[in-house]
Amino acid sequence: QVQLVESGGGLVQAGGSLRLSCAASGRTFSNKGMGWFRQAPGKEREFVAAISWRSGGSTAYADSVKGRFTISRDNAKNTVYLQMNSLKPEDTAVYYCAAGRTIVASTNLGDFGSWGQGTQVTVSS
Repeated sequence: QVQLVESGGGLVQAGGSLRLSCAASGRTFSNKGMGWFRQAPGKEREFVAAISWRSGGSTAYADSVKGRFTISRDNAKNTVYLQMNSLKPEDTAVYYCAAGRTIVASTNLGDFGSWGQGTQVTVSS
């Protein structure tokens, strides 16, 4: 099991930027695809971005964040990042880091077996 701790959330104005970090513990981080999901009040948890097991590996993004968000990872630091630019009020949500069951960059919530506790991102208009 991989333990995950997110950080970097906060309050930002529309058009601003934030970088989320997810620190992982456990020896198996480097052979897992990683993902970011988010959940807004009253809504289901939704896919945001994913990256395969290698630093610089394949990535996938939700259409709503494509071109604005960038996922990356540093396997030497056991950390995955989500750089969020041009933030919009509709990006407001709790953001969760997740470790996949395989090495690929999956977009399917069910393919992720370990979850962090989440970090709040609030974008004001």
